[in-house]
Amino acid sequence: MLNKNLIYYLVFFHCSIIAVSNYLVQFPINLLGFNFTIATFTFPFIILATDLTVRLSNSLTARKIIAYSFIPAFFISFYFADFRIAIASVIAYGLGQLLDIFVFSKVRSLLKDEGFALIKYWYIAPITSTFFAQLIDTYLFYGVAFYNSTDEFMRMNWINIATNDFIFKILVCYIAFLPIYLIILNTIFSVIRRK
Repeated sequence: MLNKNLIYYLVFFHCSIIAVSNYLVQFPINLLGFNFTIATFTFPFIILATDLTVRLSNSLTARKIIAYSFIPAFFISFYFADFRIAIASVIAYGLGQLLDIFVFSKVRSLLKDEGFALIKYWYIAPITSTFFAQLIDTYLFYGVAFYNSTDEFMRMNWINIATNDFIFKILVCYIAFLPIYLIILNTIFSVIRRK
């Protein structure tokens, strides 16, 4: 179980990433011929934090962090973006993160990946949970936020942007975050073994 201060820091981290991402989602960009929003580059950090929380404590603690983050995330999102984006954000965040926790925990259990040591297939749980969580989060967010919206560009391109966003977030998570995840886990596990 994580201590209360660490839980508060994780809630703050989740709310901060949501706030930054909801502000940045309002700015579409074209990168190498693909439409994105700048938030594509910030939101994947939540998946990393959630998966590490589940691995280092348990599903219940991770779900508490999502629950504690839910209401402040809405108000922060509403401050930085419009009401529709704020609603889309908390719905997608809540469902996506709960799905991430569920899938991550189930895959770890199936692989008998328990405790504070890396097993041979340690990466299967974060790869699988990230895929499904990002899929639900991305399409749910863009659908609720921009389907039939007053922003003509986003209304006309939300499916394209969501698809590009999903593919890019998955690539970032797999190429960049898995190595970061491994470094963090090895560091934490070595500290635990020394104690």
